[in-house]
Amino acid sequence: MSDTSLISRTRYALAENRMTLLAAILFALLIFCAIFGSLLAPYSPLMTNEGARMQPPSWLHLFGTDSLGRDIFSRVLIATRLDLGMAISAVVISFVVGTALGAMAGYWGGWVDAIFGRVMDTIMAFPLFVLAMGIVAALGNNVTNIIIATAVINLPFYGRFARAEVNVRRDLAYVEAARMGGNGAIRILWGHIVRNILPVMLVQASLNMGWAILNAAGLSFIGLGVRPPTPEWGIMVSEGASYIFSGEWWTFVFPGGALVIAVFCFNLLGDGLRDIVDPRRRT
Repeated sequence: MSDTSLISRTRYALAENRMTLLAAILFALLIFCAIFGSLLAPYSPLMTNEGARMQPPSWLHLFGTDSLGRDIFSRVLIATRLDLGMAISAVVISFVVGTALGAMAGYWGGWVDAIFGRVMDTIMAFPLFVLAMGIVAALGNNVTNIIIATAVINLPFYGRFARAEVNVRRDLAYVEAARMGGNGAIRILWGHIVRNILPVMLVQASLNMGWAILNAAGLSFIGLGVRPPTPEWGIMVSEGASYIFSGEWWTFVFPGGALVIAVFCFNLLGDGLRDIVDPRRRT
């Protein structure tokens, strides 16, 4: 896809699909909060205030305060960097490793494909969130291990897709032409085949981001993720859940809303990317 064509398709997707435009705006907002959140937060996310416990939203505390008097707006804002960082890191690792392993299995087949298939089947044999729980419980609940667990459970999504695409393309005319031109297997695989499946893989990565965010937040919600008092959306939802029926709705709604917006954003962004890479779209 040429640069001119890519720009044209992007303009088309943004102009014709308002939801894609909304996703792009939300994505820009999330990135802005992740980068500048610590500068924009009116309070320290760890600062407690016994005199301001469980205050509802006001001009002084836009999202209210929690049971320790901490400003929820500041904590939600600063947590954006951590939650996005964990999700992006996990998706990048699973994308790179899964694509590489799947591409090699699809191209060479044989025992490489057999071993790859067994490993992917083993991962998929477990409920994925339960597997992530087991990995974090075994390795310890810190940010690095949450990223590792999330990356592992996402490997099959990229690996199997890459394997199927490469397996279909390895005998096509342009690949045979590359072989007759004297290109080696590695150059053919990465320079001719994988390069052509990357746009569709990137769509999958965008859609997968929402799941990665939910997985990391879910681990924190059940106590296997980031440890308090670190500001993180899943922890805040977990802490606020116990106050739902007592009327302090803000302790749960705003962190949960941030999660919903992030997942919604990446799901819509994936749909927009699909429009951009789809060759049937107008240019």
